[in-house]
Amino acid sequence: MRGNDSRPPFGALDGRTPGELFGSLPTPCYVIEEKKLEENAKLLASLTEETGCKILLAQKAFSNYDFYPLLSSCLAGTEASGLFEARLGAEEMPDGEVHVFCAAYREEEMDELLRYADHVVFNSPGQLRRFGPMAKAAGRQVGLRINPQCSTQEGHAIYDPCAQGSRLGTTLQVWKEQMSEELVELLDGLHFHTLCEQDADALETTLAAVEESFGAFLSRMKWLNMGGGHHITKPGYDLEKLKKCIKYAQDKWKLQVYLEPGEAVALNSGYLVTRILDIVENSGVRIAIIDASAACHMPDVIEMPYTPPLYGALPWEEKEETAPFAIQEKNGAVYRLAGPTCLAGDVVGDYLFPGELQIGDLLVFGDMAIYTTCKNNTFNGMPLPDLWRRTPEGEAVRLTAFGYEAFKGRLGSRQ
Repeated sequence: MRGNDSRPPFGALDGRTPGELFGSLPTPCYVIEEKKLEENAKLLASLTEETGCKILLAQKAFSNYDFYPLLSSCLAGTEASGLFEARLGAEEMPDGEVHVFCAAYREEEMDELLRYADHVVFNSPGQLRRFGPMAKAAGRQVGLRINPQCSTQEGHAIYDPCAQGSRLGTTLQVWKEQMSEELVELLDGLHFHTLCEQDADALETTLAAVEESFGAFLSRMKWLNMGGGHHITKPGYDLEKLKKCIKYAQDKWKLQVYLEPGEAVALNSGYLVTRILDIVENSGVRIAIIDASAACHMPDVIEMPYTPPLYGALPWEEKEETAPFAIQEKNGAVYRLAGPTCLAGDVVGDYLFPGELQIGDLLVFGDMAIYTTCKNNTFNGMPLPDLWRRTPEGEAVRLTAFGYEAFKGRLGSRQ
């Protein structure tokens, strides 16, 4: 899952202070580090070249299409979770494949979806029976998501597709009960997605479970999509084991392997820049209220939950448990960082700073390219942070200018 190591996300700062790099930018704002994004993409491209697998961008994690031209030469295309993402991928990465998986498709959208999608993956035999022939008639590749019922995650059941009672994927029992030979004949491939920010050992375990349950059918398939959740670009990831898994599947079943990471594409390539608006105290806890919101601008902080890396500070839970939460520690000052909304739980986390914080101080959170701009919201009328691109030469280029209209336009028709 998301870690609390603050070092990797800030390597691209090259020793310069946040103020030197971002001090002139209006806050809050997201900054995407083009150089780091390119480094991730090149690593993924080298994996493709060495193994023959195809890698797709899972847009649910990162869908800032201004960067698609940079990624398109390194990736095979995009993965979508529905109609709008499929259209975005087709429009903004037009030379790539468009793969779509949705837990349930809407009948009124299927004709339009098939204009954009190359692969359509269904979640259940019922959806396959209902829409598979239509997809085939349109010349599209048809797949079925399987559930090997092999959980490799600890905690965070909300992100475990193999948790008991999961709605995602067809189990072997359901396959035996509902998959007729006619339905199997419709299939071009199988898809599984069971990981979340995990190393290749989890994939190795999952692949063995897939083989045990569905291996008899894989020899009839053209491709196997191993989904996302592979932390490929994280320092220390076991690339050799991943290559072994890919090659094993390709050699064993004579099929094309796809991976569809989202997070690995944009890992550690973005920042959320914010300023301190006020500092308050309650029961010996000093709280710095910032102009960014965990609930609105980094929802995974609450949903995961996790404490994001912050430049120049450490999450307080990393310190010794015996150390008291005091206003002043011998090694620095402890502050709770929180957003300005009315939600009592709009808290980013507790951090140890080398010195006292002041109103107006600039703070920079790391690894904020993923699951942020695609998930943020305007609760409480909070403005959406603008998006900036930082070029390899260090120039900051503004990409968006959100204002009141971005808030009001979502809520009614009168402008």
